[in-house]
Amino acid sequence: MSLYGEAAAVLSALERGEGGLSGLVYGSRFPHARQLYALVAETLRYSPVLEAVLDGAALLRAERKLPLPLAKVLVYDLLFGKGLKCGGRWKALLRRHRARLEAELARLKVRRGVSRNEELLAAAPGAGPGAPRVPRYVRVNTLKTRVDDVVDFFKRQGYSFLGKAGSMEELRTLSGKKFLLDLHLPELLVFPPQTDFHDNRLYMSGHIILQDKASCLPAFLLSPVASSHVIDACAAPGNKTSHLAAILKNKGQIFAFDLDAKRLATMNTMLMRAGVTSFKLAQQDFLTVDPQDPKYSKVTYILLDPSCSGSGMVNRLPVEEAAPSAERLQALAGFQRKVLSHALSFPAVQRLAYSTCSVHREENEDVVQAVLQEQGSAFRLVNVFPSWPCRGLATFPGAECCLRASPTATLTQGFFVAVLERCRDQDAVPSSLPAAAEESLQQGEEVEPGAAPPKKRRRKKQRVKT
Repeated sequence: MSLYGEAAAVLSALERGEGGLSGLVYGSRFPHARQLYALVAETLRYSPVLEAVLDGAALLRAERKLPLPLAKVLVYDLLFGKGLKCGGRWKALLRRHRARLEAELARLKVRRGVSRNEELLAAAPGAGPGAPRVPRYVRVNTLKTRVDDVVDFFKRQGYSFLGKAGSMEELRTLSGKKFLLDLHLPELLVFPPQTDFHDNRLYMSGHIILQDKASCLPAFLLSPVASSHVIDACAAPGNKTSHLAAILKNKGQIFAFDLDAKRLATMNTMLMRAGVTSFKLAQQDFLTVDPQDPKYSKVTYILLDPSCSGSGMVNRLPVEEAAPSAERLQALAGFQRKVLSHALSFPAVQRLAYSTCSVHREENEDVVQAVLQEQGSAFRLVNVFPSWPCRGLATFPGAECCLRASPTATLTQGFFVAVLERCRDQDAVPSSLPAAAEESLQQGEEVEPGAAPPKKRRRKKQRVKT
């Protein structure tokens, strides 16, 4: 299938609620997944504008055999992308209507009082001050570069660096060619929503990772200690795996699993480009992995981001159109409970991060509650990141220890994270930090969750005067 046909198929699957953007793109058979992802993501971003242009130009009334999803990706590349590169008969069809489409785009700009294409995004209906606008988040890949060096690069590109954000309001009002350092995550840069980096040199070389802030939380909160053995149970497309490797500083070992060979091949390419060396990929259903296998005997951390409804993804079509059925939610929750219980059966695991990009309690709090009850006193829910503004739904005692994210509350995709730790005999109350961070706090040092523990200070030996 051609690039445009595959992109239209992904858009249609999103509309039917069959998964999230990353999963559908990297689960497709299209050989150039990055190109497909960029086209679909940008088409979704411009979707209200494209619908206005298509309606004003009456294209679908003139070409009744042209499906709406295909029309959107074709018109996006014609008007906002790099021009139609393929498409066969559809390319010829769009070229016949090009003058009418360009004229309608010009009229739309006049009506909305803007002069640039990007300004149409902010001026689109529903994009007023009260509507959520998720910024563009850029994670600096510390395996290949430093935050300061990336900041300097973008300053040379004409961007203005405003320093570290002091509030969510600063992220909400970000515009133009300005960017900030995120107020929660130390290696995350924040740009206005319309910023596109898919052709940026740093992105193409793996120096930066385009990853939503909420998607960065699982690895950040898991916070594996360098030299640890870690499992990424449902790993593709690999952003969280590369984040784990950066936290580990490429020391230790990451075991990453995914059942789809195509997704794993794409993930391997992505990890190599990101400079990740400490990983082993396996084409295997994580549920079939033997916890008693000696190769996993040292695994102390697990990141589990299983298949979910994807209902938190704001790049999807309207939620009411894509809401999963009760039967599908029940099936997903059953799988999620099963895979979480399996992950906790690894004998050496001490800490696990469970996450979904779903807004449904059936896939989130209900799963965590059911598995904790099943485990008895073996594991506890950790009160991670107390300063995070959005907590778990109060469906069971302690659910507030979980984290939620949403476009309105945290300016991110909809997301859920829970961190579980193995109980020790001396545990009295749930901890809010990893063990290394706790030790530092006991020594009077302050540590952000997910940050590397501070180095121990050596005491200078006092020389005795004689």
